[in-house]
Amino acid sequence: MGKSITKLVVAVIAIVLCVYIALFGFNLQISSLHISYPSALDADNGIRQGLDLVGGSVITYEAQAETATDEEMESVKNVLRKRLDALGYSEATVSRQGDKKVRVEIPAIQDPEEAVQTLGQTAKLYFKDSAENVVLESTDVEGASARFGPINETGGSVHYVELRLNDSGVDKFAAATAAAAAKAEGENYIAIMLDENVISQPRVQEAINSKTCVISGGFADSSETNELATLINSGNLPFSIKDVELRSVGPTLGEKALETSLMAAAIGILLILIFMLVCYRLPGLVADISLLAYIAIVAYIMAQFRINLSLPGIAGIILSVGMAVDANVVIFARMKEELSLGKTIRTSVESGFDRAFIAILDANITTLIAAVVLYYFGTGPIQGFAITLGIGTIVSMFSAIVITKFLLKQIVNLKITNPALYGVARKGGEDRV
Repeated sequence: MGKSITKLVVAVIAIVLCVYIALFGFNLQISSLHISYPSALDADNGIRQGLDLVGGSVITYEAQAETATDEEMESVKNVLRKRLDALGYSEATVSRQGDKKVRVEIPAIQDPEEAVQTLGQTAKLYFKDSAENVVLESTDVEGASARFGPINETGGSVHYVELRLNDSGVDKFAAATAAAAAKAEGENYIAIMLDENVISQPRVQEAINSKTCVISGGFADSSETNELATLINSGNLPFSIKDVELRSVGPTLGEKALETSLMAAAIGILLILIFMLVCYRLPGLVADISLLAYIAIVAYIMAQFRINLSLPGIAGIILSVGMAVDANVVIFARMKEELSLGKTIRTSVESGFDRAFIAILDANITTLIAAVVLYYFGTGPIQGFAITLGIGTIVSMFSAIVITKFLLKQIVNLKITNPALYGVARKGGEDRV
């Protein structure tokens, strides 16, 4: 019994501390040791907020071509969407305007010029030699990936970019690299360009006649290789585009939108906590503690991965909160049925979790499938909803099956046997564990 009390107290204290740290942050300085964890609500280091909550920048791009087909403009839109997703702005929106314009909205960046720089270059991707001859175009490139590892048998692991060419690009690149390798030092390079801007200028040591090649040297860390790979992957525009309008916008929900949303969420969660406590007594108290752990874990994940939060994202979290509570309701309903049949507390708890597990698993798997489909086929806010729904669903299942079960088992080990405390009226006879 003593061990169960200790485990129960330690678990509850740990959950309370996690909730406090997630919501308010943590900062500890002991001599030279500095431990810091930002609050999930921290504007700079916590959960990022979407355009409808904090405002941001709007950029309108125009195709620099006499005519632009619907297919070409859709390609421009998809490339810009790809750039935004690669930069972590899943809540940004990209939409067509007229025949030759695309509108981009990026949250949390109030300076439109900064937004243009964050989004990246807007020009076509091509490769030039030292004589200014274009040797490859974007249509010859399949893509690029940031890598870390050895690039030859004698060297150690380094950061590098792997460039992949299609069939049309292999022959062109073989001829270009053979010519570049034969040139004098300082001219033996092939520059990777976005419009007139050089994004990389690797030297060529030998002819390359394969579908893949390595760009290495000078990369300090993975962020630099990721940036170059992203620029190469996102440079496949059918024509150049130019930003013709830059402006900042305020939050569409008002300056106090987040504050009122949090207040509404707090009231809703408080009502849920009271409901669970009144209806299910001691198991309801355990469910309340698990729900607090759920909130802390979701806040931690969203803050660590800097997930943008907008109205669709909030909807995903609210839906997953309901699923977390629903899982506990299913478990406790099964427990009450077992207790009503005269079974012991311990047996009822085990049976409650065993009988409810399949129903909970099925419900969560179908929800996760829906979240994956929404993320894969959706864009912008739809992806934001899918991400928060997926995270919340996984965490809700963990909190119900693992945390709730652990806490309830420790209570059973304390030999608390009164059925009334488990929401079942006493029918006489001896209470049993």
